[in-house]
Amino acid sequence: MSGTILLQANARRPWRSRRDLTLTGAALLLLAIALVALQTGAVAIPLRHLAAILLHAFGRALPADVAPQSAAVLLTIRLPRVVLAVVAGAGLSVTGAVLQAVFRNPLADPALVGVSSGAALAVAGAIVLGAGAGPFALPVAGFVGGLVATVVLYRVATVEGATSLATMLLAGIAINALCFAGIGLLTTMASNEQLRNISFWNFGSVGGAGWDAAGVVAIAVVAATALLVRMAPGLNALALGESEARHLGFETQRLKRNVIGLSALIAGFIVAICGVIGFVALVGPHVARLLWGSDHRIVIVGSSLVGAILLLAADLLGRGVVAPAELPIGIVTALVGAPFFLWMLLRERSRLA
Repeated sequence: MSGTILLQANARRPWRSRRDLTLTGAALLLLAIALVALQTGAVAIPLRHLAAILLHAFGRALPADVAPQSAAVLLTIRLPRVVLAVVAGAGLSVTGAVLQAVFRNPLADPALVGVSSGAALAVAGAIVLGAGAGPFALPVAGFVGGLVATVVLYRVATVEGATSLATMLLAGIAINALCFAGIGLLTTMASNEQLRNISFWNFGSVGGAGWDAAGVVAIAVVAATALLVRMAPGLNALALGESEARHLGFETQRLKRNVIGLSALIAGFIVAICGVIGFVALVGPHVARLLWGSDHRIVIVGSSLVGAILLLAADLLGRGVVAPAELPIGIVTALVGAPFFLWMLLRERSRLA
């Protein structure tokens, strides 16, 4: 008996070593892209100056060959922008992974099914109706809007624990249309300044990031992701079906409510700060599953890495393609994500045919 257990453990070790190696590779790739993003821009900052400037933030004197302008650009503009892109990409991808688990549907995406547009509508309403004062007003509005859209989608598309792909996509189209109609109505009531703020949500950006915005999103994403990782065994059981998960001792209704609430929290905060960014939540989880399998304890962590890489790379590409202007990050993610979505639809069609 002990020999059988030892053989099984040894058989699993190569997979674990490959998994650990690819996770480490993804983390190193993210670090490499971040270093390139910190160096790139109107003010070029050599790699050898980055460490000196970062140490300067903790009280060390700047070397004579490092310009104070470079330090100001790095610490007040580029570093918070990179941090926001990383945590927003990670949060969106994690949200996609857990929503796909709850709906048991590989095409669930906060932007495609109306969750992000619901958050954007709530944020636009808070801006126009004067409820957007205070540092947490817009994130809270985004959370409430995303939560309402998610609950409506779940109620419409899920019957007796089974989610219809066609119903989910049609419901997402309807929610998106309704929310964008509401945003259009609000734009007719908005002042010029409010109109500029609302138009920001249409494409999404991390360009206006400061430490306050990056910090708020980082706290929300890290806290919610930590809770979702603890729910991973329940999500694994849910993949077998609701009745099977209940037989395994999981309270499926409570699990789904908690996952939906945390997903709306993440999506709402990200939309409130960055606007609507599509397809990261669709592409990230699928890449993670291809690399690391379907165990949600790994999928959630892997999705966060892939999502962070995707959004940070998209922001870097958007800054470089039309420099000195910037291409909105939502356009870049759509150019990559839309063909991927079509490929997913074709694969699902061939699988169900």
